[in-house]
Amino acid sequence: MKKIEAIIKPFKLDEVREALSDIGVTGLTVTEVKGFGRQKGHTELYRGAEYVVDFLPKIKLEVAVTTEQADRVVEAIQSAANTGKIGDGKIFVYDLEKVLRIRTGELDGDAL
Repeated sequence: MKKIEAIIKPFKLDEVREALSDIGVTGLTVTEVKGFGRQKGHTELYRGAEYVVDFLPKIKLEVAVTTEQADRVVEAIQSAANTGKIGDGKIFVYDLEKVLRIRTGELDGDAL
C-alpha cells in the first residue's frame, strides 16, 4: 500500500479530484496549506505599501491506495495539476505499513 501526498495550486483541485475519480480513487483528504519552494513568494502592493508574500497558498492532497494503483494515481495528479509554470507543486509517495478502518476493523487493502 502507498500513501500519496501532493502539493498543488488551489485552482487545480477540481481537475485533480475529477482525474482521481475517473481512475477509481474513492477517498481523498484535502488540506489548505501555505508554503514556498523555488517560487519563493512574490511582492504585492497594499494601500501604497509594497510587501513580500513569502508563503503562498497551496492545497495538500493525501490519498491511500494499493501499490498497484500508485503509478496511475501519480500520473493522474501530475497531468491534471500541470500548468507548465513554476509553483505547480510536488508529489510524494510513501510506503504504508498498515491501514485500519475504525468502524469495521478491516485491515490494509480492505480498509481502503
